Amino acid sequence: MSEVPTASRTPSALRSAGAARLFANVLTYGFLLAGAVLMVAPFVFSVMTSVKTPRQFNTSSPLTLPDPATVENYVSLFGERYDFVVPIAVTAQVVLVLVVGQMLTSILAAYAFAQLEFPGRDAIFWVYISTLMIPAVVTIIPLYSMMTSLGLKNSFAGLVVPFMFGSPYAIFLLRENFRSTPSDVLDAARIDGAGVMRRLWQIMVPMNKPILATLLLITVVSQWNNFMWPLVIAPRPEWHVITVATAALQTQYNGNWTLVMAATTIALAPLVILFLIFQKQITSSLGVTGVR
Repeated sequence: MSEVPTASRTPSALRSAGAARLFANVLTYGFLLAGAVLMVAPFVFSVMTSVKTPRQFNTSSPLTLPDPATVENYVSLFGERYDFVVPIAVTAQVVLVLVVGQMLTSILAAYAFAQLEFPGRDAIFWVYISTLMIPAVVTIIPLYSMMTSLGLKNSFAGLVVPFMFGSPYAIFLLRENFRSTPSDVLDAARIDGAGVMRRLWQIMVPMNKPILATLLLITVVSQWNNFMWPLVIAPRPEWHVITVATAALQTQYNGNWTLVMAATTIALAPLVILFLIFQKQITSSLGVTGVR
């Protein structure tokens, strides 16, 4: 059935269509606004609590605005008692090593699985990807035993060695994008004499920058928020990452919630800034994936 032309519609029909469209828009934006508030509310609550004194927090509603706001919790965190500089420095170093290691090895492995021909390529790929079905917590005890036997407990190597190589998720994501790269471009480079590594770093990587930026952000966030493995392998305070150090602020008899919220705010701030920097690349990666 053909659609009735707009010119032949009655005024009442046009008003009904406009009202329906307005209602749909209001409903859509209302739903998006509710989702945004739900996502932002914990961060706002964390910041509000972090600038309250313990007495304000204990004697007023948690949603009450700080009166007056204070930075004493942040001063205490970076004082001699807690010395929060050490966890931040350890976390930054761990994340840097893991991001470089995972991105480099994931790109190489994904390119091999996507563009190179070798016996058993697809079988090896799917066996490796099947490890995504194994819960991470199941591997904690075997990894702990291996690292302890190698003498890497309470060391920087113990924190990074098990996770500095390509992850199945990253390799799967990159392989699918590498496979969708136009073969004409790679064939032309091959005819011009470009080798495997040159085609990878000068053609494949630049053409997939949006998805690489997205993967970079995912890797940083996942490693920055890692808690279980650092807690198990490096319990000494000098090797505490920021998540373990934040949890250690709570004691059996004192929650120290204003300090915890100050530490949480410090931990969240770099991730929020990173997302704001890479949001265009993330949007571009979604668009490019959809077009392909």
